[in-house]
Amino acid sequence: MAPRKNARGPSPTPSTPERRPSSVASSPEKPPGPLSITISPEEREIIKVNNYSAAELKNACDDALKRYLSRPVLFKQIHLHTDVRLALGWAGVFTAVATGLYGWKIDFEKSKPGVWVGFILYLVLTSLQTLYSYFVEGDTIFVGRRKTFSKRIITERITISSGTLPVPSSKLSLKPSPTNSPSYSLSINYVQSTSGGKSLLAKGRTHESKEYSAFFDEKGVMAQEVFERWIGELVEAVMEGKGA
Repeated sequence: MAPRKNARGPSPTPSTPERRPSSVASSPEKPPGPLSITISPEEREIIKVNNYSAAELKNACDDALKRYLSRPVLFKQIHLHTDVRLALGWAGVFTAVATGLYGWKIDFEKSKPGVWVGFILYLVLTSLQTLYSYFVEGDTIFVGRRKTFSKRIITERITISSGTLPVPSSKLSLKPSPTNSPSYSLSINYVQSTSGGKSLLAKGRTHESKEYSAFFDEKGVMAQEVFERWIGELVEAVMEGKGA
């Protein structure tokens, strides 16, 4: 008897479903910039200054910049320069007080060496405070740091210096206007690193200026939204490496 043929034929080999390569982000997430965090009008207080005082204009802009960049999720302000100046200043005060008390309680002839030491130490401390303010701190108004985590710890550091550019003599007039107002000047340095600062990820630098009249009206009221938008655009440009 002939063997029965298999009508079905050979069974097909089971097909294995194709696997699509998974896309994994190779770069860390971009840290949020200042413009991505909005401020409601209720959170702002009216700022009014004397338009004829360059010092008041600059101080108002400096304070507004610090408040804007030190908000939660953004940068934590570092007060190292202020702490150093205060430490040197208080050390000088304590030295002067201690020297005075020593000279008052001890006989004049016996206290001469100690008084001279205290006097010289006081001069050294006050000189160090002045030199630190001039050469180290300079025009720095804001130093901020931020740490974010995206597969690794990313550290950002931003340093901002400010100044006032005077009005050219050819544009001087009695009434401030967009054409004859002094300018607010900013220098921004930004560094992004990881591995405790050993690996540099990005850095940027820019220097910009804009007339104070762009931020203050005729009554001296500050247009905070305009100022914050300008600051935010500068900082985000530096973060993206577009700064000059």
